[in-house]
This record gives sequence, structure tokens and C-alpha cells, in this order.
Amino acid sequence: MAAPRILIVGGGFAGMECAHKLERKLSSHEAELRLISPMDHQLYLPLLPHVASGVLTPQSVAVPLRRMLRRTAIVPGGAVGVDTKAKAVVVRKINGEEVVERYDYLVLTPGSVTRQFDIPGVDRYAVGVKTLAEAAWIRDHVISQLDLAAASSHQEEREQRLQFVVVGGGYAGTETAAYLQRLTSAAVKRYPGLDPALIKWHLVDVAPKLMPELGPRLGDKAMAIMQRRGVNVSLGVSVAKVTEDTVTLTDDRVLPCRTLIWTAGVAPSPLVATLGAETNRGRLVVRADLTVPGLDGVFALGDAAAVPDVVKGGDAICPPTAQHAMRQGWAAAKNVTAALRGFPLADYRHKDLGLVVDLGGIQAVSKPLGVQLTGLPAQVVARGYHLGALRTMTARFRTAANWGLNAVAGDDYVRTGFQAQRPATLKGFEMTDAYLSPEEISDRVESAAVRPGGHTDGS
Repeated sequence: MAAPRILIVGGGFAGMECAHKLERKLSSHEAELRLISPMDHQLYLPLLPHVASGVLTPQSVAVPLRRMLRRTAIVPGGAVGVDTKAKAVVVRKINGEEVVERYDYLVLTPGSVTRQFDIPGVDRYAVGVKTLAEAAWIRDHVISQLDLAAASSHQEEREQRLQFVVVGGGYAGTETAAYLQRLTSAAVKRYPGLDPALIKWHLVDVAPKLMPELGPRLGDKAMAIMQRRGVNVSLGVSVAKVTEDTVTLTDDRVLPCRTLIWTAGVAPSPLVATLGAETNRGRLVVRADLTVPGLDGVFALGDAAAVPDVVKGGDAICPPTAQHAMRQGWAAAKNVTAALRGFPLADYRHKDLGLVVDLGGIQAVSKPLGVQLTGLPAQVVARGYHLGALRTMTARFRTAANWGLNAVAGDDYVRTGFQAQRPATLKGFEMTDAYLSPEEISDRVESAAVRPGGHTDGS
């Protein structure tokens, strides 16, 4: 008799951690482990602003799945639909081929995508900070704007190319603006024909406070650091319209700009919508033990799941952070193992360890276990936390070495050109239009069932 198949969708914090723990908890004859991921690495998202600014190389924040997983079969592709009645997942491999993967237990960790709003031009001219490709493109693009501005004799074009807008005053947006502002401030010294005063960074958020989760003292400190560096922070304001060379704000200001970085929150992966299950603001409704009500053998966690926060109680939901995703992965592995062996499942519970915000150099604000820190102590805590959260010693060494090298030798502000021909849109980078309708999912699953062998392509 074949061993039960545990299928994990997503190789991020939650998915990779779950697979890693399952390998330790289950013997090879107890279960077959398969993980679906279009990438062969776990991406450490909190450090993407460091990659976008060139402080870290992409390899530093990409932990190879095969370095962590020894027994799990990795299916190189993205899940584009789930048929929970047939217990099947439709996968589009990285070569475009579609296959159907069957399961006995399904662990859904598809993550999130950059949240878009119905604002004219955002879909055409904005990029996010959710993937390595986006981070690499942003770095090349920002440097190319300096190059093109330096080569131009038109004042209007220079103003457009040297103004940069980041939308979203959360951790991702604030750190991205902070690090890229440091990049352009240092790089402009290599451009003797450019006036540094022309370079302007704008951080825009509809919220009344910058990073309100930090509390008023640390939030005000972060605001002061950004303003001292010359970043124009506009709160209580959003974007009304975007064109190729302008960003219009809701207060009627029109900013000449050819760079719009969109970090205005995240939305659950569109895969969630293919299940037809109950959602809470787009996230799958799950029990505290991470099971999905009404769906046999299905667990969901990470950014795509509305996991009850039993520590806070009430209607509180765990925030979509790496800290919770990693620990939910561990909890899911325990509960999948328990379900497989016929034991009771346990609720996920974790008390938040705090927040860290790295603003570059020796500037940071951190709140570990409720203790408020600023400056160098906060930076030590922030980088120490990131090093501890990286999952291999190799990644930790690369990251620490890159930080040290950048601090000592600086940057050479080189454009790689790797993303030069890629469509610079949120949809192009994050492939949010790749998912199937319920009818298409049923057709794929039924077609796979009548093929010779009738089981699954990829088994």
C-alpha cells in the first residue's frame, strides 16, 4: 500500500519550515512529501530592500530549498488551482506544462502578492518589493535614472528621472525608501554634472502615522530620521493617478516621476479564490489548529490564512509576518503528523517577539519583547534578528560578509541588465493572472484522471 501523500503548496517561510519539520517527524514509509514551488529557494523577504539598494547580493537572501530539504520532492512550478473534492492541485510547471498533483493531506502556504487598488496607471507603471526579480529591477532602474539624467540636457527630464515615489508607510516601504535614498545620495557623488538637490524621494501613505505598530515614540523617531535625510513623507495622502512621467496625489499635487515603488500592503495569493472556501478579507478562514473547516485533510497557514491569534484572544488574527509564518510551519508539521497518526491536533499559539526596522547605516528602530530601542542598539538587534532567522549558516555568512564589505568598501553602482527586457509591472513580476477558474480546474483534473495510469503526472 502506497504511503499517504502530503502535498505542500509554497516554498516560503511557512511551506519550507513545514516540510523541513515533517522530514524530521515522519519516516519515509509513513508519508511521501512533495512541495510545489516555482522557485528553488526560500526568499527572506525582510531583506529585499537591502538587495534593491545593492547592500546585499540576491544569493544572500535566497536559501536553497535543496540545502534544507533532503527527502521532499520539489515540483518546479506554481499551483494555479485546487479541487478539494478530487483532492487534486493543478500545477503549471516553469516550462509551461500543466500537471495534476493528488494529495491525501494538503498544506496551503501560497503566500501573498502586492495589494493593488483600482487607481489609473498603477497596473502599468508600479513595481513592488515582493520578489528577487523586482528587487534586482529596482536597483538597475534607479541607477539607470541617474545615468539618463546625467546624460540629458533637459531640465524637465532631469526632474522626472530624479524624483522617486514609494507608496506605503509600513516596514517594507519605509525600509525601501530609506535604503534607496542612501543609494542615490552616495551614487550622485560619481555624477559631477548632477545637482544632488534635484534628487527627491517621496514616501506616501494614507495612514496618519508612519508605522503605527511601533507606537508613537518609535514611529516619530523613524519619521525624524527619514526627514533628516531629506525624504519627503506625506501622510494621510494616497495616489490618485499615475502616468509614465507623473504621479498625482489625492491632495492634487503632481510629482514629476518615472519611478513608482508600490508597497501599500499585501493581498493573499489568488490561489485562495480557487478553493471556494470561506475567507476573511481574502485570507482563508482556518481553525486555531490550522485546519480549514469543511475541507478534509486541508491545512492553511502563512499570509494566505486568517489564523486566529489565541494569545491575544477575541477576534484577533495573526499578522502576515515572517515570524508567524515560520512558527505556523512548525505547528502545521506537528498537526499533520498528529492527523496522520490519529492523535489530537494542537492550537497554534505564539507571542509576538517584537518588531525591527532597519533604516540603513547605524539607524534603526526596534521593539524586541516590548523594549523600545533606537540608533545603534536597535540596529544590532535588527541585524542580529535577521541573521538568526536566516535558515542556513551559509546564508548567514554571506549576509554578514556583504554587510561588512558594503560598510568598508561602499558600492560601485553597477547596472547588471539582467531584468532589462522584463515587463516592469506588478502583474509581470508576480504573475497574478496565472490562476484558473473552477471550470478550468475541473477540466484539468478530469483529463488527468482518464489518462493511462489515472493518477498524477509527476508521480
